Amino acid sequence: MDNQSEKKRLVLAGGSGFLGQALAQYFIAKGFDVVVLSRSGLGNKDGIRFLPWDAKTLGEWTEEIDGAYAVINLTGRSVDCRYNETNKAAILSSRLDSTHVIGEAITQCGTPPRIWMNASSATIYRESFDTDMDEDVTDLDTHGFSENVVLQWEAAQQQYPCPFTRKVALRISIVMGNGGGAMGPLKMLTGFFLGGRQGPGTQYMSWLHMDDFINSVDFIMQHDTLDGAINICSPNPLPNAACMAALRRAMHRPFGLPHPRWALEIGAFIIRTETELLLKSRRVVPKRLLDAGFEFQYPNIEEAFNDLV
Repeated sequence: MDNQSEKKRLVLAGGSGFLGQALAQYFIAKGFDVVVLSRSGLGNKDGIRFLPWDAKTLGEWTEEIDGAYAVINLTGRSVDCRYNETNKAAILSSRLDSTHVIGEAITQCGTPPRIWMNASSATIYRESFDTDMDEDVTDLDTHGFSENVVLQWEAAQQQYPCPFTRKVALRISIVMGNGGGAMGPLKMLTGFFLGGRQGPGTQYMSWLHMDDFINSVDFIMQHDTLDGAINICSPNPLPNAACMAALRRAMHRPFGLPHPRWALEIGAFIIRTETELLLKSRRVVPKRLLDAGFEFQYPNIEEAFNDLV
């Protein structure tokens, strides 16, 4: 591949965030022509082309989707906020608007992309303490705000007829990596001997090492039989108390003060977030990835933490 026209083109919508930056660097290294659609971006940086878009209307950026090898949409307002009516509306609209406009762009392509991967979330599953939640589960949670957002998000992608484009909904769990996401705050708390259980500690946590996130996206891209909803998580979810104990061992902290529910509620109010992000029990497993032969580099939390700290 000697010039850009011969490279496979990957269009990353919302690609300037924590996950998007990691994917962009990975696929640049693999020889892809990476185009990031960003509200603020215009120009080239580190081999990546940045194009502006507003994530809701068609524009010149659609020319990059026509003839692209793959489109990955990671756009969505952060859920790390208070769930007031304004924020809830922004969380929902940012996901639906970007999905709809990408769907419109693909249906208008002369040469549509081979695959369209749209971000989703493992929070679509009902709370579970004793049962693994895989893609075959049909009794999804339809009562909570977060769960309904994901249901509408996935439905928005599915409504577009794309006969030549494979559609995948990435049900992403908590991704552990340095430089963003949950790992930084957890390490900070643990470093100050505050890394005890959060709430009861019995709630399950579904997680994934950043390297396995990247590799799973690449794996899905290469395997044409994979479409629809796919869980992006480690095969070994674990209770919150066990997770924090593993992090303390990796960081050589003999103890960590626990955080009872009432303290979490006060803290969440002060920093303008919701305790749901910590207290809902998510016991999600990646059945479809495992059945397809994907091998995790960090299947256990101990291995992941030892690498990341």
